[in-house]
Amino acid sequence: MGLKSDIWIREMSLKHGMIEPFCEKQIGKGVVSFGLSSYGYDIRVGNEFKIFTNVNTTIVDPKSFDDQNVVDVDAAKDGYCIVPANSFALARTIEYFRIPRDVLAICLGKSTYARCGIIVNVTPFEPEFEGQITIEISNTTPLPAKIYANEGIAQVLFLKGDEICENSYKDKNGKYQGQIGITLPRILK
Repeated sequence: MGLKSDIWIREMSLKHGMIEPFCEKQIGKGVVSFGLSSYGYDIRVGNEFKIFTNVNTTIVDPKSFDDQNVVDVDAAKDGYCIVPANSFALARTIEYFRIPRDVLAICLGKSTYARCGIIVNVTPFEPEFEGQITIEISNTTPLPAKIYANEGIAQVLFLKGDEICENSYKDKNGKYQGQIGITLPRILK
């Protein structure tokens, strides 16, 4: 299994739609960087956020998620979302992904946010996953934190397997396949 370079990422995105929209160079002046890097792609966070709240004093249950656990925030007007101290938010990528069958992608948080105590969950994008990515953001600080909409939030690394997998995410009818927008936890029944 090998890490794929900017040349491969560009070709797969422009010819095969692996990442849409695709930014062919890294943009970083005056913004949290996003776009193509040497061995990865820095994804952008959209305008929509779901911030966890204890207003309704419900229990967070991944098997029976109550959408009263979150409050919707639209960051389109201000260009950012404030995540309260010691809190958690969900967001989504601007980019839509189509992962090839012989590739595993891994999403890692950006150091710019990590140095501010903002952690993005490490998560894989399995072979043949397709959709926008729901991003999990933790504010580990005792202070409110600003997350900038339409700017970089995490980096995706692409690992190409030595052979094609037997069962892809698509083959398994993955529960998050084809997701658009922020997708709350699901359990298959």
